[in-house]
Amino acid sequence: MHREIDTLIITPADMGQIDQAAAASGLASYGLMERAGQAVAATALRRFPGALRFAVLCGPGNNGGDGYVAARALQEAGASVVVHALGGTAALKGDAKLAFEAFGGAVLPLATYLPRAGDVVIDALFGAGLSRDVPDEVAKTIEAVRKTVLPVLAVDLPSGVDGRTGQVRGMAFEATATVTFLCRKPGHLLLPGKTLAGAVEVFDIGIPARILARHAHHLRVNTPAIWRVALPVQTDATHKYVRGHLAVFSGPATATGAARLSAMAGIRAGAGLVTLLSPRDALPANAAHLTAVMLKAIDNEADLAALLDDERLKTFVLGPGFGDAGKIRAYVQLLAARDRHLVLDADGISAFRDEPDVLFSLFAAGRPRLVLTPHDGEFARLFPDLAADKALSKIERARKAARRSNGVIILKGADTVIAAPDGRALVNENAPPWLATAGSGDVLAGMVGAHLTQGMPAFEAAASAVWRHGEAGRIAGEGLTAEDLPGAIPPWPVA
Repeated sequence: MHREIDTLIITPADMGQIDQAAAASGLASYGLMERAGQAVAATALRRFPGALRFAVLCGPGNNGGDGYVAARALQEAGASVVVHALGGTAALKGDAKLAFEAFGGAVLPLATYLPRAGDVVIDALFGAGLSRDVPDEVAKTIEAVRKTVLPVLAVDLPSGVDGRTGQVRGMAFEATATVTFLCRKPGHLLLPGKTLAGAVEVFDIGIPARILARHAHHLRVNTPAIWRVALPVQTDATHKYVRGHLAVFSGPATATGAARLSAMAGIRAGAGLVTLLSPRDALPANAAHLTAVMLKAIDNEADLAALLDDERLKTFVLGPGFGDAGKIRAYVQLLAARDRHLVLDADGISAFRDEPDVLFSLFAAGRPRLVLTPHDGEFARLFPDLAADKALSKIERARKAARRSNGVIILKGADTVIAAPDGRALVNENAPPWLATAGSGDVLAGMVGAHLTQGMPAFEAAASAVWRHGEAGRIAGEGLTAEDLPGAIPPWPVA
């Protein structure tokens, strides 16, 4: 069952506003800290029943306050606990000071912590709000814990991980598990924070959902609950043209495989018809491998212009294995002028590296009709300034790129981000690591095209294709090749 806290993603800055709004609504902030610390203690006891000792490392802020509450709860449960703090406890303020005073036990300097076998480290040094490199004292502790190979339970986010970007600030703990509150932060889902956080458990500590939603800024985890309402409707009157006609451009005779992967994915993902648009010299190679996919010769702009007289052909995939940059640019201009939907992938993206603004101007007006599917290298070709700005998170880069291009951006990777020009963004998390294989992106491009041609809006078409693509990778299993993916595309998810 869908729960809002499972899909919401809140930035650290927004989390600060949520805390303020919660206090303004009459919620006691120390009560929230008490519930957070109790959740950490409960998780520690459940996950690490064989721990000989819990070493609670507390920072100078509210994350440290959560740690003091957890230490007290663990002691009350009969566990062996040692607490070490960064900085003097006399400087603690507000709720963190109250939590320290309620703990009442000995607190030793962080520098004196000596990891030993049987310890479980509870990392309550810094939360998701960290935006600078960790101090040397913390880096030395992280290194000592790493060398001793101890399990780490992180509070909110492993110390050293930037909660906004997922990047490591100097050095970071590698957690076995992370306990966070209300909902996940970008650092839980973006690399390398996604890997360092381990298994993430989200606890509702009592802030009303209406306050969360007010500050979520259309940032979510990609799940069917987000886009199910936009799924194509199948009725007894549905026929192949209702399901849409998708066209995929093929490369030359020596490079036809990528386009065929896209075409097969398109028909498996639900397009009523798929036509492979092939240069004449590649017709024999393509014909030898196609059955359900139709084949049509297209050699130049005149051939394409004649094809576009058929108004039923509304969606195109261009780029996989295509090669000819000049022809790509000419074809894109024709498709844009005829108001067609376009999935631009691989060579299609690279063709505009010297003049990205020309591409963006072609699709600048009206609803989004362009879907771009770059990996990081291709993204840098179209958006070099955004790629070079290390202060931006992957989410921020994708959002800015979508706004600039008036297109939907699928910024691919193990932490794929889907962004729309209106600011909506999703982070995908269901793709298995073995999906990173040659041709996988070609399959995704065909799936996006199939969803578009069935009438889904561009953002929902892209998001649902990314999710189904991840599920196909899971179903096909470890060791898959791209040829396995079209046959593993699952049916549309049901409620």
